[in-house]
Amino acid sequence: MNIRPVRYDHPDAVKLNDQVQLEYVERYGDDGDITPLDATMFDPPAGLYLLAYDENDSPVATGGWRNQDEAGDQGYSAGDAELKRMYVVREARGLGLARRILAALEESARAAGRTRMVLETGNRQPEAIALYTSSGYTPCSKFGHYREYETSRCFAKPLTPPAG
Repeated sequence: MNIRPVRYDHPDAVKLNDQVQLEYVERYGDDGDITPLDATMFDPPAGLYLLAYDENDSPVATGGWRNQDEAGDQGYSAGDAELKRMYVVREARGLGLARRILAALEESARAAGRTRMVLETGNRQPEAIALYTSSGYTPCSKFGHYREYETSRCFAKPLTPPAG
């Protein structure tokens, strides 16, 4: 598998975003994730968007982070990096791709001076919750677009500098 940075509006990123939106509709029976996003939010050094490609150069996994700081009533804290659009196509699940992308995103956010990674997922995504909790994320105060939703689950992890 090959993981590379792309823009959020890259055609392969759009393709996988369309797929994850269909999965959200399937799991929640709504219109998918309507959090306002645009490609510039993920441009370095204020963010990063990654795609994983298989041996046939087909996109199979995605994830990104964007800067978030304390502003208004959104619930973010100064120094936050928000994880967005973590997704692995069904055929590539169980290969460790999400964990590899997550680690790369954490390292990038840490290198950019971010102090905490935050994410929002839903209670109908037990696989995501298991990934995040096994990766050191703990429940935190709700934030962001879905903070008022009962199905929303928010997690955070300090981005401490590496030892040594």
